[in-house]
Amino acid sequence: MRLVQFCHRGGEVGVRVGVEQAGGQGVIDLKAFDPSMPSTMREFLEMGEKGMDCAKRALSSGQHVVAQTDVRLLSPVTGPEKVVCVGMNYKDHCLEQNAPIPKEPIIFSKFPSTITGPYDDIILPAESQEVDWEVELAFVIGQKGKHIKEEEALSYVAGFTVANDVSARDWQMKRNGKQWLLGKTFDTFCPLGPALVTTSALKDVHNLGIRCLVNGAVVQDSNTNQMIFQTEKLIAWVSQFVTLCPGDVFLTGTPPGVGVFRNPPVYLKVSSSIGKSMHISTWLG
Repeated sequence: MRLVQFCHRGGEVGVRVGVEQAGGQGVIDLKAFDPSMPSTMREFLEMGEKGMDCAKRALSSGQHVVAQTDVRLLSPVTGPEKVVCVGMNYKDHCLEQNAPIPKEPIIFSKFPSTITGPYDDIILPAESQEVDWEVELAFVIGQKGKHIKEEEALSYVAGFTVANDVSARDWQMKRNGKQWLLGKTFDTFCPLGPALVTTSALKDVHNLGIRCLVNGAVVQDSNTNQMIFQTEKLIAWVSQFVTLCPGDVFLTGTPPGVGVFRNPPVYLKVSSSIGKSMHISTWLG
């Protein structure tokens, strides 16, 4: 299934959780199908199998379909407890910067306020002149757990999506004591979505094409088979330290092609004098 969080373009009913029909026919409004369903993805995931079973029934029914033209897709998850990020997790990304392959996962975080929708603007802050792109495979936790065994880890995943770990390199690499947090956590620095694809719908999440386009040009193009620490390892590793909760988002690292390691470096800029925002396209598949 492809689960989404959306609002009607008319804006009269607020945020809803939906299931996308095949071929882009439309989105089934779960709350319209079953009024007991919550309005946000995080609450939906907290329901566990009850919520997923309802989504399957709704998809089979073909009822309460909202046309794609009447839907504004939001980030598939908003307001998670955690946004967990992994640095230096692609072999080819390590090679592009002549860095050694990490022996254990490098974990950092972004504030949940960075999350924005897949088609929303990324706001370029006046405080940074070195804003960069990082396409990433993301996954969302579906059930609570601590000290999760690697062989059981995938059962804790609700689904996968695509993200961009937008990064202010000047703040990440030169300022704030070279701590990464501030450079990673400006508002809108985590576009997410559009859909949360359930684990059962993917044959091999660690063999997917992953690419990023800026102004229509491909700047990153790799495969998730380059990941050093895969999903199961990351869940087992992080759950040693913190309890994972439904809705928690993991960004699993970026492949090569980021702007900072180009010669000369390339950063996101605004060509229009109206506003200070721009779009990046990210693809997984």
